[in-house]
Amino acid sequence: MANIWQGAFPCENLASDGYARTSPVNAFPPNNFGLLDMIGNVWEWTADWYSQKHDADSPKACCITENPRGGPEAASYDACQPNVKIPRKVLKGGSHLCAPNYCRRYRPAARHAEPIDTSASHVGFRCITRKGSHSVS
Repeated sequence: MANIWQGAFPCENLASDGYARTSPVNAFPPNNFGLLDMIGNVWEWTADWYSQKHDADSPKACCITENPRGGPEAASYDACQPNVKIPRKVLKGGSHLCAPNYCRRYRPAARHAEPIDTSASHVGFRCITRKGSHSVS
């Protein structure tokens, strides 16, 4: 369960989940790992610079303990726009504007590039708190 577009995007938003735009934290039950809002609602900024693909010789992302895990900033530029030197970060998870008839990227593995000078109503970030801790990362 996640806050995604219900209906024919962009003409008809049925808001069947009760939210025409963003939803509050805890609006949907946690997944089997106890995590909330892992997909939908807003695309989440990550600390990683975007790269088209991972280096063939690099270890799998799940095994890299340091963060960020992306490539270098210089490699994040859009190759289709060589005169534009705006670095891009990785966005993950989809948003309330993702719909089955338009965008099926509302899943934890979904990722795409976003220039760092861009803002949108469907892009945000994640704050976490660890159980037994009062610190926020």
